[in-house]
Amino acid sequence: MATRANNLPSSDIELIALLKAMKASDTVELKMTVLSEEHHATVGSLPIDPVEAQPRQVFFFDTPDLQLNRAGVVARARRIQGGRGDTVIKLRPVVPEELPEELRKSPAFNVEVDVLPGNHGICSASLKGRVTGESIRDAVHGDFPLRKLFTKDQKAFYKEHAPEGIELDALQVLGPTFVMKSVFIADELGRRVVAELWLYPDGSRILELSTKCLPNEAFQVAAESRAYLASRGITVEIGAQQTKTKTALEFFSAHLLAGADADPVDDALGAIGSGAAGHATRPEDDEDDDVLRVPEVFVELDDEDDAVAATG
Repeated sequence: MATRANNLPSSDIELIALLKAMKASDTVELKMTVLSEEHHATVGSLPIDPVEAQPRQVFFFDTPDLQLNRAGVVARARRIQGGRGDTVIKLRPVVPEELPEELRKSPAFNVEVDVLPGNHGICSASLKGRVTGESIRDAVHGDFPLRKLFTKDQKAFYKEHAPEGIELDALQVLGPTFVMKSVFIADELGRRVVAELWLYPDGSRILELSTKCLPNEAFQVAAESRAYLASRGITVEIGAQQTKTKTALEFFSAHLLAGADADPVDDALGAIGSGAAGHATRPEDDEDDDVLRVPEVFVELDDEDDAVAATG
């Protein structure tokens, strides 16, 4: 039996592992990044209301050479519109059956499989916490210890999985990355879809579309979602996908290793540029107390009006 498994194509082995992880996970998130040259057309073809797009700032914490990331650990804080914020300690990849049962019962803990086009995926475990946006801002400016952003359980989870000797307070700030989040209901799917535009200080950007479902729905929802996007002329690329976290970590790591002196907050804000059957909804109230201009990709023109959002 082992010999037969060893002779399987790598794609089949990956699919078998993915299916096994799904069965033991809490949720599945289907994700795809949109080709950069199709960003504007994609936003125009979906029922996204740019006025309702919600601003966020995302900060990662790691060593300059990304030792946490190499160990499969992600530490992140996110400032959210309205003065709120949240934090997460994430571990990936994980084998769900190997996680402590007590931890799996925590409402703050979630095991999720991220699935990309082509049935590529990874299983992660996330332990979440709530903080104020002000606390995050103080911490990233060095006025508040990083460890105090995280709960007791998060700190214990971090200590168990982070490389030995790397304390939370010793981590560097990698960010912020400015994010615009828009949520809409795809009527044909009857599902909530999230569009996130990540804007990096060098002017590059990633537009990701995603929807969540239960593990036993994943393949049906994936097929329906792909048909929905195709009907709107949106290309679903099979193969390598540019990921938000990897891009952010690599950008800010290079920034730190180069010894740049600029304030990352000012860099990220300065890079924000000026600024489309379904209905838009407000993103859930989990998110940055800075009201900033809508990036140009979310600008929607109306026949009777000028731009819905002004360009800067």
